[in-house]
Amino acid sequence: MNFPLLDESNAPQASLQWLAQAKENFGMIPNVEKVMALSPQLLAGYTFMWEQFDTTSLTAIERQVVYLTANYENECSYCVPWHSILAKQLGMSKDDLLALRNGGKIANAKLNELSNFTRGLLANRGKVSETQLQIFLDAGYTDAQVLEVILGLAIKLISNYTNSVAGTPLDSEAESERWHKPLIEERKIAIE
Repeated sequence: MNFPLLDESNAPQASLQWLAQAKENFGMIPNVEKVMALSPQLLAGYTFMWEQFDTTSLTAIERQVVYLTANYENECSYCVPWHSILAKQLGMSKDDLLALRNGGKIANAKLNELSNFTRGLLANRGKVSETQLQIFLDAGYTDAQVLEVILGLAIKLISNYTNSVAGTPLDSEAESERWHKPLIEERKIAIE
C-alpha cells in the first residue's frame, strides 16, 4: 500500500498535537499514528477515545483483553504485537497472553467471559442475545461495562481497519512480538 508515514516534519498542522501526544505516551510515534496523521480528525478521534477508554471502570488488564480479542478477530498483525507488549508490561500471565494471541480460552473465568463477550459483539455486529448478555453480567460485569467494551471495540475498529487498508509496517520496537493469525491446525495445537 502507499500510505505515507508522517511525522512532525511533514504531517498536517492539525495532526501535530496528536503526534506529540503519541510520542509522550509511547516514547516514540508508532507507525499507526503516523499513518493516521494524514487525517487529523481520525488521529484526534482515535487518541481521544484511547485516553477515554483508559478512564473506564475496566482494569488495565481487562482493557488489554478487549483489545487483544478484537485484534485477533480482525487479524491485525500490527496491533497484536503492540498489545502483547502492553499486556506483558501490565503483568498479564504468559498463558493468558498466548491464549489471546491464539484465539483460545483464558484461565481466569471472568477474563475469559470478557473475551467471549467481546468476540460475540464482533461476530454478531453488536447483536448479542439476552443469554450472552446475561452470561457477561453474571460473570461480574455491569451494564456500564457493556458500553465500555463497545468503546474499546470502536478504538480497535479505527486502528485495525487503518492497518488493514494501509498495510502499516510493524515498528522495530514490536518486532519481537511479530504475529500472524494461526491456521486452524496451529490453533488446535495451541488450545490443547
